[in-house]
Amino acid sequence: MAKKEEQLQKERLRLRVKAYDAKLIDNSLRQIIEAIRRQGGDVVGPIPLPTEMRRYTVNRSTFVHKKSAEQFEIRVHKRLLDIMNPEQKIIESLTDLNLPAGVDVEIKMG
Repeated sequence: MAKKEEQLQKERLRLRVKAYDAKLIDNSLRQIIEAIRRQGGDVVGPIPLPTEMRRYTVNRSTFVHKKSAEQFEIRVHKRLLDIMNPEQKIIESLTDLNLPAGVDVEIKMG
């Protein structure tokens, strides 16, 4: 029974997708899911992960007016997608996808 559970866990491809724009990441995930389902793959997700917010405070002036500052924020939206029992043709279809600039995809076998 333990071997079967290990085998099920090994047959998974995990995609971690990051982008600055939430609409862009959702459209990209829709493309990825369509491509996987066309090849007959099984998809779990997309699972939204917490949005990472980086905040920066910059002085407006170089020397005087110390209390005058601007604040900027960069939001990194993240999604998680699992492909169960990936076949070689599914992996090839993922590499052939033309995703827009600004979308980062990390692929892990696990």
